[in-house]
Amino acid sequence: MKSTRKIGLGGGCHWCTEAVFQAVKGVENVEQGYIASEGDAREFSEAVIVHFNPEIVSSEDLIRIHLHTHNSTSDHSFRKKYRSAVYYFSSEDEKVVKKILEKQQPEFEKKIITEVLPFKEFKPSRESLQNYYRKNPDAPFCKRFIEPKLKKVKNYF
Repeated sequence: MKSTRKIGLGGGCHWCTEAVFQAVKGVENVEQGYIASEGDAREFSEAVIVHFNPEIVSSEDLIRIHLHTHNSTSDHSFRKKYRSAVYYFSSEDEKVVKKILEKQQPEFEKKIITEVLPFKEFKPSRESLQNYYRKNPDAPFCKRFIEPKLKKVKNYF
Protein backbone atom coordinates (compact mmCIF):
# COMPACT_ATOMS: atom_id res chain seq x y z
CA MET A 1 0.00 0.00 0.00
CA LYS A 2 1.37 3.38 -1.03
CA SER A 3 1.70 6.00 1.71
CA THR A 4 1.90 9.66 0.82
CA ARG A 5 3.22 12.25 3.25
CA LYS A 6 3.29 16.03 3.03
CA ILE A 7 5.51 18.89 4.09
CA GLY A 8 5.18 22.65 3.69
CA LEU A 9 8.16 24.60 2.36
CA GLY A 10 8.64 28.33 2.00
CA GLY A 11 11.63 30.46 1.23
CA GLY A 12 11.55 32.13 -2.11
CA CYS A 13 9.15 32.75 -4.92
CA HIS A 14 6.59 29.97 -4.96
CA TRP A 15 6.98 29.69 -8.75
CA CYS A 16 10.57 28.59 -8.17
CA THR A 17 9.80 26.35 -5.21
CA GLU A 18 6.98 24.65 -7.11
CA ALA A 19 9.20 23.95 -10.14
CA VAL A 20 12.06 22.61 -8.01
CA PHE A 21 9.90 20.05 -6.24
CA GLN A 22 7.95 19.09 -9.34
CA ALA A 23 11.32 17.92 -10.70
CA VAL A 24 12.08 15.61 -7.75
CA LYS A 25 11.44 11.89 -8.20
CA GLY A 26 8.98 10.68 -5.57
CA VAL A 27 7.10 13.97 -5.35
CA GLU A 28 3.53 13.27 -6.37
CA ASN A 29 1.97 16.73 -6.14
CA VAL A 30 3.02 20.28 -5.37
CA GLU A 31 0.40 22.78 -4.23
CA GLN A 32 1.55 26.35 -4.84
CA GLY A 33 0.22 29.16 -2.70
CA TYR A 34 0.53 30.83 0.67
CA ILE A 35 0.94 29.29 4.13
CA ALA A 36 0.16 30.85 7.49
CA SER A 37 1.40 29.54 10.82
CA GLU A 38 1.07 31.16 14.24
CA GLY A 39 2.62 33.97 16.27
CA ASP A 40 4.92 36.18 14.20
CA ALA A 41 4.34 33.83 11.25
CA ARG A 42 0.54 34.08 11.24
CA GLU A 43 0.49 36.20 8.08
CA PHE A 44 0.47 34.32 4.79
CA SER A 45 3.81 33.88 3.03
CA GLU A 46 4.61 32.31 -0.36
CA ALA A 47 5.10 28.55 0.00
CA VAL A 48 4.21 25.12 -1.32
CA ILE A 49 2.84 21.91 0.10
CA VAL A 50 4.81 18.95 -1.23
CA HIS A 51 3.06 15.57 -1.29
CA PHE A 52 5.65 12.81 -1.56
CA ASN A 53 6.21 9.08 -1.40
CA PRO A 54 8.70 8.47 1.45
CA GLU A 55 9.66 5.13 -0.09
CA ILE A 56 11.17 7.06 -3.02
CA VAL A 57 12.30 10.39 -1.50
CA SER A 58 12.84 11.16 2.18
CA SER A 59 11.82 14.27 4.06
CA GLU A 60 15.55 14.76 4.73
CA ASP A 61 16.26 14.86 0.99
CA LEU A 62 13.41 17.32 0.42
CA ILE A 63 14.61 19.62 3.20
CA ARG A 64 18.19 19.46 1.95
CA ILE A 65 17.03 20.40 -1.56
CA HIS A 66 14.95 23.21 -0.08
CA LEU A 67 17.86 24.63 1.92
CA HIS A 68 20.12 24.64 -1.15
CA THR A 69 17.61 26.19 -3.57
CA HIS A 70 16.69 29.35 -1.68
CA ASN A 71 18.50 31.84 0.59
CA SER A 72 18.20 29.74 3.74
CA THR A 73 20.96 31.70 5.50
CA SER A 74 19.98 35.24 4.49
CA ASP A 75 17.65 37.40 6.56
CA HIS A 76 16.82 39.76 3.69
CA SER A 77 14.17 42.49 3.62
CA PHE A 78 11.56 40.32 1.80
CA ARG A 79 11.29 37.68 4.55
CA LYS A 80 7.63 38.50 5.27
CA LYS A 81 6.70 37.64 1.69
CA TYR A 82 9.31 34.87 1.37
CA ARG A 83 9.54 33.34 4.85
CA SER A 84 12.25 30.68 5.04
CA ALA A 85 10.37 27.87 6.73
CA VAL A 86 9.54 24.20 6.94
CA TYR A 87 5.92 23.70 8.01
CA TYR A 88 5.09 20.51 9.85
CA PHE A 89 1.76 18.72 10.13
CA SER A 90 2.40 16.68 13.33
CA SER A 91 4.48 16.95 16.50
CA GLU A 92 6.56 13.94 15.37
CA ASP A 93 7.37 15.78 12.13
CA GLU A 94 8.48 18.84 14.13
CA LYS A 95 11.15 16.81 15.96
CA VAL A 96 12.35 15.18 12.73
CA VAL A 97 12.60 18.51 10.89
CA LYS A 98 14.62 20.11 13.69
CA LYS A 99 17.08 17.20 13.67
CA ILE A 100 17.41 17.40 9.88
CA LEU A 101 18.18 21.14 10.02
CA GLU A 102 20.83 20.52 12.68
CA LYS A 103 22.38 17.79 10.55
CA GLN A 104 22.44 20.07 7.48
CA GLN A 105 24.05 23.08 9.19
CA PRO A 106 27.67 21.94 8.47
CA GLU A 107 26.93 22.20 4.72
CA PHE A 108 26.58 26.00 5.12
CA GLU A 109 29.11 28.65 6.14
CA LYS A 110 26.42 30.87 7.69
CA LYS A 111 23.74 29.92 10.19
CA ILE A 112 20.56 28.48 8.65
CA ILE A 113 17.68 30.83 9.51
CA THR A 114 14.92 28.54 8.25
CA GLU A 115 12.14 28.35 10.81
CA VAL A 116 10.32 25.18 11.85
CA LEU A 117 6.65 26.13 12.12
CA PRO A 118 3.30 24.42 12.58
CA PHE A 119 1.08 24.44 9.51
CA LYS A 120 -2.15 26.34 10.17
CA GLU A 121 -3.69 27.44 6.88
CA PHE A 122 -3.15 27.32 3.12
CA LYS A 123 -4.46 29.53 0.31
CA PRO A 124 -3.73 28.36 -3.24
CA SER A 125 -2.31 30.77 -5.79
CA ARG A 126 -4.61 31.85 -8.54
CA GLU A 127 -4.83 29.37 -11.40
CA SER A 128 -2.77 31.51 -13.81
CA LEU A 129 0.27 31.24 -11.50
CA GLN A 130 0.08 27.51 -10.82
CA ASN A 131 2.47 25.29 -12.78
CA TYR A 132 4.18 28.51 -13.89
CA TYR A 133 7.41 26.92 -15.10
CA ARG A 134 5.63 24.12 -16.95
CA LYS A 135 3.40 26.67 -18.73
CA ASN A 136 6.19 29.23 -19.39
CA PRO A 137 9.57 27.48 -19.63
CA ASP A 138 10.94 30.08 -22.03
CA ALA A 139 9.87 33.11 -19.98
CA PRO A 140 12.81 35.31 -18.91
CA PHE A 141 11.98 34.78 -15.22
CA CYS A 142 12.15 31.01 -15.69
CA LYS A 143 15.44 31.17 -17.57
CA ARG A 144 17.03 33.50 -15.01
CA PHE A 145 15.73 32.14 -11.70
CA ILE A 146 14.14 28.71 -12.04
CA GLU A 147 16.47 26.91 -14.45
CA PRO A 148 19.62 27.44 -12.32
CA LYS A 149 17.76 25.87 -9.38
CA LEU A 150 16.64 22.94 -11.50
CA LYS A 151 20.21 22.44 -12.66
CA LYS A 152 21.37 22.45 -9.03
CA VAL A 153 18.81 19.77 -8.19
CA LYS A 154 19.93 17.58 -11.10
CA ASN A 155 23.64 18.05 -10.35
CA TYR A 156 23.64 17.66 -6.58
CA PHE A 157 20.67 15.63 -5.54
